[in-house]
Amino acid sequence: MNAHTVGVSIARSAREVYEFVAAPPNFARWAAGLGSGFANEGGQWVASTPQGRVRVRFAERNAFGVVDHWVTLASGEEVYVPLRVVPNGAGSEVMLTVFRRAGMTDAEFDADVAAVRRDFAGLKALLEKEAR
Repeated sequence: MNAHTVGVSIARSAREVYEFVAAPPNFARWAAGLGSGFANEGGQWVASTPQGRVRVRFAERNAFGVVDHWVTLASGEEVYVPLRVVPNGAGSEVMLTVFRRAGMTDAEFDADVAAVRRDFAGLKALLEKEAR
């Protein structure tokens, strides 16, 4: 399976970044690529995408910076999304691996990678602005 890892450096501690990124309600503030209308409905996180509603479940909170999540598409296909926050001196690195799903065109895969880059640019701007 083809994969591409996207990363961003953020001038905030890994603990601060993890606490923000690991809180599902905050995804609506920075993860537009996941969909819109991100909300908890009956104990389950959902979002709207052009392909329909998706469900999202998250790794349990941990001390390792792991914010993995699994997105169940409207088709029923589950997509694993590994996401990590790691320390880098006084700042942090945030990394997400995009896997190319079966049947994806080059353009679709490139669009997914570009969406993560946009989301990370927004995350960086948001967290570094809040630090001032």
